[in-house]
Amino acid sequence: MNGITEALASIVLVHGGFVDGSGWEDVHRILTKDGYSVTVVQNPTTSLADDVAFTKRAIEAQGKPVILVGHSYGGVVITEAGNHPGVKGLVYVAAFAPDRGESVSSLIKDPVPGAPVPPILPPQNGFLALDKAKFAASFAGDVSAEKAAFMADSQVPWGVDALTGAISEPSWRTKPSWYLVAKDDRMIPPAAQRAMSQRAGSTVVEVPGSHAVYVSRPKDVAALIERAAKEVAAKEAAGKQVTAKQ
Repeated sequence: MNGITEALASIVLVHGGFVDGSGWEDVHRILTKDGYSVTVVQNPTTSLADDVAFTKRAIEAQGKPVILVGHSYGGVVITEAGNHPGVKGLVYVAAFAPDRGESVSSLIKDPVPGAPVPPILPPQNGFLALDKAKFAASFAGDVSAEKAAFMADSQVPWGVDALTGAISEPSWRTKPSWYLVAKDDRMIPPAAQRAMSQRAGSTVVEVPGSHAVYVSRPKDVAALIERAAKEVAAKEAAGKQVTAKQ
């Protein structure tokens, strides 16, 4: 790795709803092999406030600037937690990128006609789950049948309070962002992903992939994260050079 990359080599990965951080395993392997320091946040997905607090603790533990990455609902978490001064860039992976006052609930209340309907079961004791029989088709259509079945069976209950948690101030308004659109997503429609990424002014990459694109196409996901880290590091280095000349 060159000096610029080494100057900003801390990546914090945030998972979404219904899953835990283990899905980042292959992305983690690629990033660490390339010399990056990587932390996988294990959010409880009980409420936005709790998940933001968990993520901020991970950010503060780095001791260096951070590229914050979120998948799905994790995009809501990084949009709020990204206001932390240690965060220098945001990467959304088939994720929600809400604006001020928005939540997952508000973003999905008016689906586009004809859009796939995620097989979310009625809440039980304040938590949601996906229908196991429909999990693969909706969440992980390009993941092996064996892995998709494991993901369905190891679901993490997703708190209703997490869905209604609203953003106070979106960090993408003041920080650069990158967005990976999963073109075959049946959880968050690709059209919605494009609209949110455009609103955020993100640098966008589109790849074939299901909602579980971070599992099925880890090389593409890792490549965008590394691109974000390098571009932010180069900008920071250029800024320091300008300051030094003044």
